[in-house]
Amino acid sequence: MTEHEPAPAGVAAAAGPADADAIDTSLRTPAQRSRTFAGILVNTALANITTSYLWFALTFWVYLETRNVIATGVIGGAYMLLIALSSISFGTFVDRYRKLALMRFAAGFTLVMFVLSGVMFLLTPAASILDLTLPWFWVFAMIILIGAVVENMRNIALSTTVTILIEPDRRANANGLVGMVQGLMLIVTSVLSGLSVGLLGMGWTVVVALVLTALAFAHLLTLRMPEEVRPAATDAHGGFDLRGSLAAVLAISGLFALILFSTFNNFIGGVYMALMDPYGLEMFSVELWGTFFAVASTGFLVGGALIGKFGLGANPLRTMLIAVVVMGVLGAVFTLREWAWLYIAGIWLYLVLIPFVEAAEQTVIQQVVPLPRQGRVFGFAMAFESAAAPITAFLIAPIAQVWIIPYARSTEGAAQLAPLLGEGVSRGIALVFLVAGIIMIAAALLAFLTPVYRRVSASYAQAAQEARETAADKTEAPPAAE
Repeated sequence: MTEHEPAPAGVAAAAGPADADAIDTSLRTPAQRSRTFAGILVNTALANITTSYLWFALTFWVYLETRNVIATGVIGGAYMLLIALSSISFGTFVDRYRKLALMRFAAGFTLVMFVLSGVMFLLTPAASILDLTLPWFWVFAMIILIGAVVENMRNIALSTTVTILIEPDRRANANGLVGMVQGLMLIVTSVLSGLSVGLLGMGWTVVVALVLTALAFAHLLTLRMPEEVRPAATDAHGGFDLRGSLAAVLAISGLFALILFSTFNNFIGGVYMALMDPYGLEMFSVELWGTFFAVASTGFLVGGALIGKFGLGANPLRTMLIAVVVMGVLGAVFTLREWAWLYIAGIWLYLVLIPFVEAAEQTVIQQVVPLPRQGRVFGFAMAFESAAAPITAFLIAPIAQVWIIPYARSTEGAAQLAPLLGEGVSRGIALVFLVAGIIMIAAALLAFLTPVYRRVSASYAQAAQEARETAADKTEAPPAAE
């Protein structure tokens, strides 16, 4: 099959590596491979905690010092935009090189960037960094964000290590564990970031990030993955294989539609990115907001644990769309009143559902895409989905700051919104959340009615059935035939 030809009807063949000699799973037992995956997962968790800790702290610090949601919206939007612009390259490199080697490169690069941010913070007066009209704030923020973005190369590589190390019938469960790690990351970083900014200040926060980054890099050097005998032969070339990435996606019928479905989640994510922290910081002190967000983030652990225990069902795509509908409902109602318990409970339930959306997409891609192309497919998906969040963040932050929030705080606006949204200083943000949630619900419900939903569901069912038959044949074959 060339890169321009569609996949044959039996797409399950793509679940295994096209270059069979590059991966040798007979070197160790499934239990041993699972332990290696656990080590990689823990290391990635530490790296994600580090970058998110510093990124969260930067957002908290800037808003508390400036009270400007445009600044927080630009920071969040710039982060997602950088991910969108770089993910194709990251996926190309993941296909071309060894997974652990790329993880080590990403960890080293992030460490260098965080060192640069520390030097700049030390040498530049705080007043200059916090002046949004001067370049120093934007340079400081971009150094941190670039270091955090490059670390995301590891998340693409992590998805391919699931294919290499985990048996096909356990990949959905492994992807659920990835969701648990993301939840742990949010819990730890939100608490640490809030306490760091409130008690230590931004300077010591950068120091803590440097120490954590160095620890993650050192631990990564101790890990080994002998199953990857060499990089699988791939048609990826150069450092930005957009043509190959698109061809890899289009080669599987309905895969592009799956990526579109996953993007529904990121649409409302851009709104939250721009306005969730300002809403929380208006309601709580920075220390309390970090702590309460950590409590809400235990929802990630619950969602990931549920997937790890029960999987995603026979049709991961249906599970994903149901989750998106419920997320839209939560996004519309969790700020209808300025009640702390409603806000935290809504965030908790929302975060329970995020692992279902992400794990569903990963499980389908791991099932139907050949390993030599998975890096580019995951990179393309990350680029496409990440682009949705900065678009909404860049649009909604200025609109909210200049028009919606002042209107909601005016005497006339507050009176008009009170019957629907109650009273409080953040009713403008609540109005944005309500509209975004309604749009999210409508988009997901319409997706259920499309022919491509039925086609992708059928393709996955066929792929899963053929994978089970292949596994059964290998189990029944004599050892000499393996």
